[in-house]
Amino acid sequence: MDEILHSNGRQAVPDAIPAEETAGGVREEGSSRQGRRPVLDALIAAGRSVGALLHRADAAAAGHKAVGPLAFLLIAGVIGVALVVGTVYTPSYVVSVDGVTLGVVSDPEVFEGAMERVEARASDILGYDYTLDNAVTYDFALTEKDKLSNVGDFETYLFDQIGEVMKSYVLKVNGQFIGAAQDETSLTAMLDAIKAPYVNENTTSAEFVESVSISRQYTPSDVEQDLSAMEARLTANTNGQTTYEVQKGDTFMQIAYDNDMSLSELEALNPDVDINNIYIGQILNVREVIPFLSVQTTETITYQEAIASPVEEVEDDSMYQGDTKVLDAGSEGLAEITADVTYVNGNERERNITNNVTITEPTAKVIAVGTKERPSWLPTGSFIWPVYGNITSYFGYRYIFGSYSYHSGIDIAAAYGTGIQAADGGTVIWAGTGTGSNWSYGKYVIIDHGNGYQTYYAHCSSLLVSVGDKVYQGQVIARVGSTGRSTGNHCHFQVKINGTTVNPLSYLP
Repeated sequence: MDEILHSNGRQAVPDAIPAEETAGGVREEGSSRQGRRPVLDALIAAGRSVGALLHRADAAAAGHKAVGPLAFLLIAGVIGVALVVGTVYTPSYVVSVDGVTLGVVSDPEVFEGAMERVEARASDILGYDYTLDNAVTYDFALTEKDKLSNVGDFETYLFDQIGEVMKSYVLKVNGQFIGAAQDETSLTAMLDAIKAPYVNENTTSAEFVESVSISRQYTPSDVEQDLSAMEARLTANTNGQTTYEVQKGDTFMQIAYDNDMSLSELEALNPDVDINNIYIGQILNVREVIPFLSVQTTETITYQEAIASPVEEVEDDSMYQGDTKVLDAGSEGLAEITADVTYVNGNERERNITNNVTITEPTAKVIAVGTKERPSWLPTGSFIWPVYGNITSYFGYRYIFGSYSYHSGIDIAAAYGTGIQAADGGTVIWAGTGTGSNWSYGKYVIIDHGNGYQTYYAHCSSLLVSVGDKVYQGQVIARVGSTGRSTGNHCHFQVKINGTTVNPLSYLP
């Protein structure tokens, strides 16, 4: 029904010969939708007229069997008129609604069908049964066969008379009705305003992620037409979900804070993750705030990017295996990049490089690589667990001994006397009982692993190494106890990097 064309005012009615001007013409009025017989009546009347003419012509011939010239001409004229009328004209009905003449139909059922379709469509739009109550009349006439009215015009006229229904421009998102307006321009301007914050001089395209449509159709008269209310709905934020890759030094709590989430919310999105043992490169689900209507833009940008130096390795038997030394740092090159970058709500989603021009060629970086057999005590660069057991206290603030205090490591519970292993190879720089600020550690060991890394092993029952000893990864250096300020047998394990205490769980496998 939405394809119905608008019709303003009264229809132009095709030329028609009223029933009164035809032989035996009959005028039909009323709003009844029953069939009528004016066509048959008119044909009978025409037959009678022709019969009367033949009778008079026969009388004029004074009883002669031959037909006279006058009778012949009269008969021929009547037959000719009948043939012309029958060929050019067709029986029809002039339709009027509430006194307004709308057009001509071949049968009242044609207009009544249009009314039924309008009622059905209106009922569908309004959500309840709707019935037209217009006064309809039909007047019989003869009309040129190609001058009957377009039924669609009748339906348009009838729809325009329904106050509860209006024809407007309807905005939908993914098929969901948002609102309507009398002109399409205002809706388009509102959508452009939503895109505007994401568009700049480099933007080559801007479109909505969701399916957005504006169409001309009939709607109830009381639908949403407030543009500001529609815009507020389209820009309202909803909670979505994206992912985050754990970086060095991250904690579960910090990731929650950085994403404006509570710890319980982050746990709910990652039910299978041990929040106290996350690792670098681990993928976590985090919340993402997105608007109801998302904007995708593409920008063509040009920027400069460094070209990494190629690396050349030179063997050196004076260095241990795994050790390296830069002989020539070389220099990076420079390239000019042109790329098409796709964003969704301002966040980059894809980068497609369309052109790459080298401005400066890089020079090689030369590195000496050690070939000398490596001693067992040299650090490997990665840690192992010093002892295995339940973690009874984690890194960070905790409530203990009646107050909140900062815990600089993790406590791993184990049976008294369990061997404590060096987390990595290195040199023992402390092995004794804590004093001063470290009095609470009891008996403890510190190992220097080089490159600013140190590990602490506290509350030991006994120490098996001395200062200056070279230890290898996995070597037993002490035994579990509860010396110092302790709540039970465990190993307090602590990691420092360049003098700063960090979360050990970020460095353990």
